[in-house]
Amino acid sequence: MSYDRSTLLKDATEYRSTVGALQYLTFTRPNLAYAVNKACQFMHVPTEFHWTLVKRMLRYLKHTSTYGITLNPADNLQLSFTAYTDSDWAGSFDDRRSNSGYCVYLCGNIVSWSARK
Repeated sequence: MSYDRSTLLKDATEYRSTVGALQYLTFTRPNLAYAVNKACQFMHVPTEFHWTLVKRMLRYLKHTSTYGITLNPADNLQLSFTAYTDSDWAGSFDDRRSNSGYCVYLCGNIVSWSARK
């Protein structure tokens, strides 16, 4: 999401209520945390464009309601540990802030992750 010149919502109550509810959902669905955070940044002046993106998140949730984090047994008795990290320094054109994140896998199962702005 970025600053957009589309028309402002006439009544932003529904947008604010929906995005507020999505904030609570990020506790169990961390894959939505970044998108919901971006939607929250436009609560004071949401546009039709932002409302369209929030509705897209709701459609995504509808079709992925059975998704979750699963733990599978390892094929052998050897433990494998893998970690990935990435960062984007001042990559956001809206506020020139940096983004970074990491994820840690144990035997192919994610055990820790983080994404920050």
